[in-house]
Amino acid sequence: MIRSMTAYANMETTVAQGWLACEVRAVNSRFLETGVRLPDELRTLEPQLRERIAARLARGKVDATFRYRPPASASELLLDEGTARQLAAIADALKASFPQLATDFAGLLEWPGLLVKPELDQAGLVEAALDLLECTLDEFVAGRGREGDKLAANLRERLDGIERIVAEVRSMLPDIREALRARLEARLAELARNADPGRLEQELVLQLSRVDVDEELDRLDAHVAEARRILALDEPVGRRLDFLMQEFNREANTLASKSVDPRATCAAVDLKVLIEQMREQVQNLE
Repeated sequence: MIRSMTAYANMETTVAQGWLACEVRAVNSRFLETGVRLPDELRTLEPQLRERIAARLARGKVDATFRYRPPASASELLLDEGTARQLAAIADALKASFPQLATDFAGLLEWPGLLVKPELDQAGLVEAALDLLECTLDEFVAGRGREGDKLAANLRERLDGIERIVAEVRSMLPDIREALRARLEARLAELARNADPGRLEQELVLQLSRVDVDEELDRLDAHVAEARRILALDEPVGRRLDFLMQEFNREANTLASKSVDPRATCAAVDLKVLIEQMREQVQNLE
């Protein structure tokens, strides 16, 4: 499947450990660059998150952000009954020796460990975060695929355009060669009326060979076929197509440099426009 490098996905969930949200976004990059932002409760999860992202994505500058809000019950204070019983026993024991001893309830609450917060289920929170990441990546990859389908359709449309231009140039080649031959023969006749006819024929053949573009047209057809094959692959293809765009451009430049006819020159310019449009779109592919 052809996938774009740019995409965005955002999902959230509420579990026993609290509220979690995961956001994944990406822009173009030659390689896979991963940035992770996590709340303190999930700091230890960063290596696993990077591994899971790398297993699903091949290219792009990817930013993954988690947000966490503990449940309302996490703010409640619980009494450590064991500590409270120990303090009560000590107070009762001291009253025998110190009858005037008074226990200040407010001061007692400040005793370290007497009031505690509920313990966070760290393992459950980590599991919930990993599950949420996978769900978010599913949506993220699906978004890349939808955008990739649009890019692939645009690329195929331009490949069709390149094929049409190549066919048009092929059809006009006999006329171009005949017109060039007539011009060269007329010019050579003016410049060398007494020259050796065999030598003139050799010069004519040399000039015609210099403007022969059959090989370039054949290579353009081959590049179109290769591009279509790559677009059908079920793997990241951005780098392959990026290299192929260079080959397309090389043939178009050669075609333009060999042109001796305005129609062929216009065709070469149209080719370069289509190839540049393809190159820009290929930069967005994973």
